[in-house]
Amino acid sequence: MFVNPEGLHNPVPFGYSHTAAVPAGSELVFVSGQYGSGPDGMVVSPDFAEQVKQAFGNLGIALAAHGLDLSHVVQLRTYVVNPDFEKLGVIGQFAGATPPTQTVIGVAALAMPDILFEVEAVAARS
Repeated sequence: MFVNPEGLHNPVPFGYSHTAAVPAGSELVFVSGQYGSGPDGMVVSPDFAEQVKQAFGNLGIALAAHGLDLSHVVQLRTYVVNPDFEKLGVIGQFAGATPPTQTVIGVAALAMPDILFEVEAVAARS
């Protein structure tokens, strides 16, 4: 499903793959942006790494509602307030051994002033 073609750098250590193919007949599940919030919708911590951990936990809950988990994700789109390369390394720890495709988008701000990270996903079930 995931292919990292020769001639392109190896993206796996950075937590993503270059391409993904979804087999015909697969069901796609789209998950809206999840951020580092608790059940009350409030940000759980001002710490970037804690927000990433919580956001991926929330993504896992959303996927589980469809009987899926992070291994079903084929694409991530992550939004990071004022990104720097050092901060971004924490995202890769949630990608697994065969990470999905991913685009990291640097933004000046997100929906609420305390949100530093948000992730949306496309998952596929064969």
